[in-house]
Amino acid sequence: MKFNFKITRRVIISVLLFCITVLTFAVGTHFLKQKAIVSNSQTATSNQYPTPKMVLEKSQENNLQQSLEEKLQPQPQKKPTPQAKMKPEISLPPEIPLSKELSTADTPAPQPTQTPIQTQAKALSAKALANHPRYLIAWADPTNFGERFTNDVNGKPVNNQPIIVLHETAATASSAINTFRQPNTDENLQVSYHTLISLDGTVIYLVPPEKRAFGAGNSVFQSANGIETVKTNPALPPSVNNFAYHVSLETPADGQGNKNPEHSGYTEAQYESLAWLVSQSSVPDNRITTHRAVDRSGQRVDPRSFDFDKFLTVLHTYR
Repeated sequence: MKFNFKITRRVIISVLLFCITVLTFAVGTHFLKQKAIVSNSQTATSNQYPTPKMVLEKSQENNLQQSLEEKLQPQPQKKPTPQAKMKPEISLPPEIPLSKELSTADTPAPQPTQTPIQTQAKALSAKALANHPRYLIAWADPTNFGERFTNDVNGKPVNNQPIIVLHETAATASSAINTFRQPNTDENLQVSYHTLISLDGTVIYLVPPEKRAFGAGNSVFQSANGIETVKTNPALPPSVNNFAYHVSLETPADGQGNKNPEHSGYTEAQYESLAWLVSQSSVPDNRITTHRAVDRSGQRVDPRSFDFDKFLTVLHTYR
């Protein structure tokens, strides 16, 4: 009996060790599969999205960023109440003016080049090469933008072609920039554009084009193929953000801080810079739209007093 007891005990231990090994292998395999699924759902192919055909020299980018950091230090901001809702067209943090040096100085034009995220972009025209506008870099806080998804919340693949959505700031450019640079963990306060164009035509880059800017909430785009929208967050309405490139124009003084249906309009420099920027992509005219057109909340009317025909006329001189 003693001999049999030892054999039985060894058999039991061997069976237990085998079961533990099998279980560990199964759990590990499941974890790796889930990790692969999550990775796929959160990283879209970046070469679909419109990108200015430019790459900054690292020294240029660092110098501009350091200079901007010195001029745009965030102001103390009261912690929002849980009920607070961000209305970026009307309510913005206290203004921190851009210095004359930053807003008017000519910045060396970077050399055009081709990068992986520009494989569908058009070649620069002669006019685009000769009329590169001044530019600044003021990256938004990472909480105010995210990844472009390859699948919606239900796991369905998404492959919408890019659109360009035009906005206005309803405040000064520096106020808008300061808003995007404020960290926000509350999803209802997160907001950004990819690019902003100031009254003097300066192009201000805020969010990398391969990322998803939070420029439109409840929104859809009506195309020849029907309604296009993507739900990426189960707690929020579907929107165009996953396939949109958001560009905002600085509002003139008479339109800032009010809800008037019209204002004096945008400067010639803004129309030129906007046309230059859009011409760097292959997005067709019929996929360039406005915040007002895509909005489904009934609250957005921007860009007010925008002359779409004038813009297209200027755009076609670049393309």
